Amino acid sequence: MPDNTVLDRAMGALVGGALGDALGMPTQLLSPARITELYGHVEDFVAPFADHPVSKGLAAGTITDDTEQALLLGRILVESGERFDHARWVNALLDWEREVKARGSYDLLGPSTKRAIDAINNGVPAEEAGRSGDTNGAAMRIAPVGIMMPLEPLDAFVAKVAETCRATHNTSIAIASAAAVAAAVSRGVAGGDWRAASGSAIAAARRGATLGHWVTGGDIAARIVWAQDLVRGKVMSDAIRLITDLVGTGVASQESVPAAFAVLEVASGDPWQAAIISANLGGDTDTIGAIAAGMAGACTGFSRLPGDRVAGLKDIDMAEVQALAADLVAARTSKGSVSKAGPGKDAAA
Repeated sequence: MPDNTVLDRAMGALVGGALGDALGMPTQLLSPARITELYGHVEDFVAPFADHPVSKGLAAGTITDDTEQALLLGRILVESGERFDHARWVNALLDWEREVKARGSYDLLGPSTKRAIDAINNGVPAEEAGRSGDTNGAAMRIAPVGIMMPLEPLDAFVAKVAETCRATHNTSIAIASAAAVAAAVSRGVAGGDWRAASGSAIAAARRGATLGHWVTGGDIAARIVWAQDLVRGKVMSDAIRLITDLVGTGVASQESVPAAFAVLEVASGDPWQAAIISANLGGDTDTIGAIAAGMAGACTGFSRLPGDRVAGLKDIDMAEVQALAADLVAARTSKGSVSKAGPGKDAAA
């Protein structure tokens, strides 16, 4: 049986991410002013307005592609064993999109993933298909890698992140972004607090930036440090304005991923506060929320998530999530004992 504390934190990462995703579902793609006009200050699950461009018709508390793809990636990781099965992953994404279309959902594959899968279907090898994927799709679903992989050795950790990015997001920016998020989750699962998780994320982002096809854009590690410094000590309303105006909340990795780390800073590592802050930012609120609250959840554990809000989640099978978390933790344990580094030290820095 996996260690209960490690399993609790693994569950915290997956379910925390679902909370951030579901809270941001009705506000995604909207401006902060429009969010305020429609919903006021979002602090609990709300249903989207009738003509929402992607969320219309969903019940309050419903998860979206962020959570569904994270769970899907987790299952492929478990089934793949040591070598990530790119063909299985691509086919799983295609099956997922067909399923959500059949459900009448408007929240489909992101731009980088869609481009890559179209290329693969046209005969482009998987390792080449993702060479222009620089948006946040890899980072939004990467938490299972952080659960499964110990941070050390860091090169092996980041190599696994890059392997899962290859088919859709094989660029320096996307790999650095996904490595940062996965490292924060891994550090949390190993017992680190959110500050230690941020330090590990920066180290992993620097390593990840050396992999994949180079694309232009701000350095992810540097932007995470800058974004957290920008909002440190600020009240929520001021922090939201700074993140929206300066960091950016779009699908570009160099906006939404540093924004998620800024949210983690403002929330002081509290998963539900991270979800609330993200939901009110505007832009890609569900993805920023999924990333920020998922990282925070890894550092606090499932047992410290608000139970009433967890109970309010829709379209998520908690027994399935628990089984996946247990499988990922078992894989992690088989790769070596979970790091005992305490929250005040950063073994990966």
